[in-house]
Amino acid sequence: MTRPSLPLRFSKEVAEARDKGAPLVALESTIITHGMPYPQNLEVARQVEEDVRAAGAIPATIAVIDGELHIGLEADELETLANAKGVAKLSRADMAVCIATGGTGATTVAATMIAAHAAGIEVFATGGIGGVHKGAEENFDISADLMELAQTPVSVIAAGAKAILDVPKTLEVLETQGVPVITVGQDHFPAFWSRLSALKSPLRLDDPEALAAAHRARAALGLPGGQLIANPIPEADEISRDELAPIIAQAQSDATHHEIKGKGVTPYLLQRIYELTEGRSLTANIALVRNNARLGAAVAIALSASAPARKK
Repeated sequence: MTRPSLPLRFSKEVAEARDKGAPLVALESTIITHGMPYPQNLEVARQVEEDVRAAGAIPATIAVIDGELHIGLEADELETLANAKGVAKLSRADMAVCIATGGTGATTVAATMIAAHAAGIEVFATGGIGGVHKGAEENFDISADLMELAQTPVSVIAAGAKAILDVPKTLEVLETQGVPVITVGQDHFPAFWSRLSALKSPLRLDDPEALAAAHRARAALGLPGGQLIANPIPEADEISRDELAPIIAQAQSDATHHEIKGKGVTPYLLQRIYELTEGRSLTANIALVRNNARLGAAVAIALSASAPARKK
């Protein structure tokens, strides 16, 4: 049975990069639609794209618009998305329905990985991945991001898992699923807004060429899935773990008090932490996303240099 074609639409910049075999970095769109208000969301999205370009690669911001899967957004499309209201938040479970019904949605980590792989993009830079939520032994709240990493061959660059999660359980699930967790330049797994967690990283590599080589080796071994590249937030931009721990605890206590559950937990906690840190958490978040975009470009360049020859 022939698989139906996917309605991909490439931006002019991404189409030209594909024709030339230039390095590409996928970027998600939920940070635009669900991460911050307009016009700051548009300014940050443009800034992150420019960080990728300045580092020598081409950005491909991914979103579903009117039922078409866009790989790269034109300037007017990016602005329209940044202004849009009621945009769906897409993951593996609902992405196909959004496309089939002509809907518009922003892609999460899992959905961006699916789209990037469909477009032949090997590297995706984001902020932090989802993971195992606290209390998952009772509510089974585990992000689809972890299963996506286990099956879709894209290298995902993040500043670790979001610090509001049960990070030890998140790492356990990734290990069980055979996902390499590689921290860049240090022995401990980063804690999103903070450079260090109390957890030792399963693996460590220190340069883009080594990360690209590990990506290629997985493919050569026939292993499914991608790899999580944990890139610590720059020291000048971090909020220390000791300072954040009581703030996160307070936000979680508030969520329990207000009976926040399910998909509402993460946005509530992030907003509450933003309030309790007087905006510093968002400033740190922007810094780490930009840092990941720059590393993403470096890894994409290294992968491009080692790519198999293309058939003409």
